[in-house]
Order: sequence, then C-alpha cells, then structure tokens
Amino acid sequence: MSVRWESTDDLSKDHEAASDPRLVETTAQAEDSEHDTSLRPRRLSEYLGQRRIKDNLTVLIKAARMREEPLDHVLFAGPPGLGKTTLASVVAHELGVTLKSTSGPAIERSGDLAAILTNLEAHDVLFIDEIHRLNRAVEEILYPALEDYRLDIIIGKGPAARSIQLELPPFTLIGATTRTGLLSSPLRDRFGMMGRLDYYAPEELSEIVTRSAQILGVDIDPSAAQEIGRRSRGTPRLANRLLKRVRDYAQVNDIETITEDAAAEALAFFEVDHRGLDWMDAKILSLLCEVFRGRPVGLTTLASACGEEPDTLEDVYEPFLLQQGLIVRTPQGRQATATAFEHLGITVPRDANMQNSLL
Repeated sequence: MSVRWESTDDLSKDHEAASDPRLVETTAQAEDSEHDTSLRPRRLSEYLGQRRIKDNLTVLIKAARMREEPLDHVLFAGPPGLGKTTLASVVAHELGVTLKSTSGPAIERSGDLAAILTNLEAHDVLFIDEIHRLNRAVEEILYPALEDYRLDIIIGKGPAARSIQLELPPFTLIGATTRTGLLSSPLRDRFGMMGRLDYYAPEELSEIVTRSAQILGVDIDPSAAQEIGRRSRGTPRLANRLLKRVRDYAQVNDIETITEDAAAEALAFFEVDHRGLDWMDAKILSLLCEVFRGRPVGLTTLASACGEEPDTLEDVYEPFLLQQGLIVRTPQGRQATATAFEHLGITVPRDANMQNSLL
C-alpha cells in the first residue's frame, strides 16, 4: 500500500506534526509538573495488579535496553478502564523515550498516519488507542512500517507520478483495543506481545484506592478503601472515580477521616450499591425482572426501554452484569437470573422460565 501526496509541499506540511491535533506528545524523561497530583503510575513498580503482564514487560524492557534496540510491538486488550493507556505510558517511562499518542478514529486518511510515522524519532513509542477502529487503507500503511521501518510514498498524479521510499527510525507501536476480534489477522500477527488485561480483584483495587488517597491527601481507613474496592466493578478507573466522589461527600459533610461506614454512606448517596451496581444497572435489572417478568428480551427492545443505545448496553453495562451472574444471554435475548430477582428483593414469577438462567 502506497501513500499519495499531491506535492512535496504537502509532505512537508504533514511533517509538521507538532501542531497536529491528532497527536498528543509527552516526553517520558521530562519532569511532569502535575506528577504529585496525577493518579497514574509512572513506573512498573508503581503499577498495581496485572502481575503476569508486568512480569513479561519487565523482561522485554530490560532486554531491549541491554541491546539498545526498540521494544517489540505490543498489543494490550481488555475492557475499558483497566489501565491499557497507563501501561503504554509506563513502558515509555521505563524505556526512557518519548510517547506519542493518538487513536484509531482520529486517523482518517493514510496521509494522517504517514505524517505521524515520519515524525517519530529512534526508539519512540507510538500509542494507538482503539486500534481496532483503523480503516483498512490506513492499516495497510502500518504493515511495512512495523516490519521494515519504511514508508512507500507516491508523489503527484498520472504520468508525472513517482514513487519514493522513506526510511523510518526504529520505533515501538503499542496498540490498545477493547475488541480483539475486530482486528484483522495481518495486523494482529505483527505484534510481538499480546497482553490481555483482566478485571482486578477487590484486594488489588483496595491497594489502588489507598495509593490514590495518599496522592490526593485523603485520610482514609483501610476498611474504607476495601469498601470502595469491592464496589469498583474490578476497574481501577472506577475505583479512583468513586474515591473522588467519597472525598467530595466527606468534605461537604465535615468528615475528617473516611471510615467504612462513611464510605458506604457516600456510595449509597451516589447510588452505588454493595455489588457496585449503579442506577442504570438497577434500571436494567428492574426492567428485566419487573416489566418483562423474567422473560428473554431482545437487545434492541431492552435498549429502547432503558433509553440507551444498544452498543452502550452491550459494551458498558452488560459485561459486568454477566460476570456477576445477574443476566444471561439466550437465543431469544437477555434474561434476568434468579440471582437478579434475589438482589432486587423480588419473587420470581411462577410463569417465568428460568431454565436458561441457571449458571
């Protein structure tokens, strides 16, 4: 796949990616003025959880630094909020190189990606979030860039067109995706390491909450950190978000030290129950149990009843409800389980066919 520019002037303009809104650049070696208030870890030693991936990265990074070579291309996969973007930043810091970030939807044309690639320096890390949303034409530009560090460019049109080949500095691509199945096989096979991030255990989330509380200057009991961790749906992003809301509640109500009871009171105020279900989760379960009386419901019908998009229900809310055994997927649609009725304190209707709901 070649990239076409109308003239060499266009190439020089695209080369000026410093002002490119598609690209966010941070220097891993530079001091971050907001480091003290940032909740994102900067080193692997600070990154909590995902032990298997951390161990693998530790070996790969150390080997790359010993050989003075770029790290092999890495793909991080997993549900939103588990730390894929943070891991990319941590890898850049550990390598002592520059991190340049963009996302799949932001790269609309082949020239967009080419402009980014030609502005990389040796051993830079290019992070592409939602890499599964790259279109096929753009994706094909990556193949020679990832394997041979080169870029094929066609300048001009018609008989006057000529092809040139640009050599790219060796770099590392880190891709992040929530849908590995949407990646094409040729692109997926070009990653040297694939790391699947799993949901965090409540104990790991408790450690994350404790660390974040120290950074935010919040006085919190270990039991309160555990309470927030239990309600964070296995997701560090949500754990930090809930911690901030509990902090706000405590400040407004003159609570100096956040105890377990204070944390539970604050989370109840913000409609997060002991399972970590929020008001939308409760609405979904209520519709399935009360309105549809335990019968299977199609995703589109359920989304209309909730006032949400089907994709949002499927990607954001459904995974946790499935994990908790509160709903199941059947050939006829989504169906509440007996556990969901019990959670809501509702008696299972006699005419409800719960045979598909047993886990």
